[in-house]
Amino acid sequence: MGLGTASASAEDTIKVGILHSLSGTMAISETTLKDVMLMLIDEQNKKGGLLGKKLEAVVVDPASNWPLFAEKAKQLLEVDKVAATFGCWTSVSRKSVLPVFEHDNGILFYPVQYEGEESSRNVFYTGAAPNQQAIPAVDYLMNEEGVKRWVLEGTDYVYPRTTNKILEAYLKLKGVPAEDIMVNYTPFGFSDWQTEVGNIKKFGSAGKKTAVVSTVNGDANVPFYKELGNQGVKATDIPVVAFSVGEEELAGLDTKPLVGHLAAWNYFMSVDAPENKAFIDEWHKFTKNDKRTTNDPMEAHYIGFNMWVKAVEKAGTIDPDAVIDAMIGVSVPNLTGGYSAMMPNHHITKPVLIGEIQADGQLDTVWQTSGLVPGDEWSDYLDGSKDLISDWRAPLSCGNFNTKTGKCGGETVATQ
Repeated sequence: MGLGTASASAEDTIKVGILHSLSGTMAISETTLKDVMLMLIDEQNKKGGLLGKKLEAVVVDPASNWPLFAEKAKQLLEVDKVAATFGCWTSVSRKSVLPVFEHDNGILFYPVQYEGEESSRNVFYTGAAPNQQAIPAVDYLMNEEGVKRWVLEGTDYVYPRTTNKILEAYLKLKGVPAEDIMVNYTPFGFSDWQTEVGNIKKFGSAGKKTAVVSTVNGDANVPFYKELGNQGVKATDIPVVAFSVGEEELAGLDTKPLVGHLAAWNYFMSVDAPENKAFIDEWHKFTKNDKRTTNDPMEAHYIGFNMWVKAVEKAGTIDPDAVIDAMIGVSVPNLTGGYSAMMPNHHITKPVLIGEIQADGQLDTVWQTSGLVPGDEWSDYLDGSKDLISDWRAPLSCGNFNTKTGKCGGETVATQ
């Protein structure tokens, strides 16, 4: 009888996995994503749940430990039997869990900008691909700020390395000579920035307008920006455009020396749209803290979660195969005043925004695309990728179809 009761109660809820680091070097960025997921689940339950059942959050802490991400993903799928998982920040954590989701046929919603060069049937990429963040940011600096020399400064792992490989190829295509590109990597949690910032200043003293494109991730950003301030690197001299620094990271910094430096995302808390105002109000109410910021990956979870709800309703079941098929074409409101749609390559349409850091830690939009940009999973600038497309609809059902050979190369291709 005990067993029957357990299985009956298990069937009373639909479990949703939350796979974000709540400790370690990435907690500065990921904890708030766990909180927003709890808010979204709570809101959905107030609307009556999903398919007549309550949603139940299953929160785990992979602790910024990449192999532990895979273990926790396995636990969520095989023990907790979650219907979908929302999680990961770094690409190395996503790469770690990818084989687990593919083996167990789970569904992962990944909410952070990344390097592209991947398309899995089991992953929905709601963050930006390089053509929705990195490339437009470089174009802005080149066209609007007249930048001629480039420092590509990143944390040493797959996302910065692959993104910078794409950016280097793109810059050279635009006529930038190799000697005007400096690439540098530091480890996760790096804190001794004196020499690195000194090198940036030296590189920028050649008489050509210089900018830093930063793919520095996690809590290493705090000492990095502090050292920029210490050494007097002003945005008017050497602007820094960041891809992994948003309102949440800026909340822990003295932003006065950083005023005018840039960030490229697809959403800012400062966006003036009724949807955004309602979301911020709900967030402050849920957290009982009016000082809590919102940021881009939170919006990606907002979009991804609402897409999942809509796809489950459309499919009439939480069966992963049915939901994966139902996801394509689903369109939901984003927080910038438009609608984002899920495309056949499991990436979404997004606007691109470039913002200037303000003294209060907010980002003021200085440039944005006129419309939505579809995420491009395979880079047009890398030799191994430019002939590939992804389309998860039948009959193609392929993540890396080679348009020249007419062959599918397998589910995913991960380039390091």
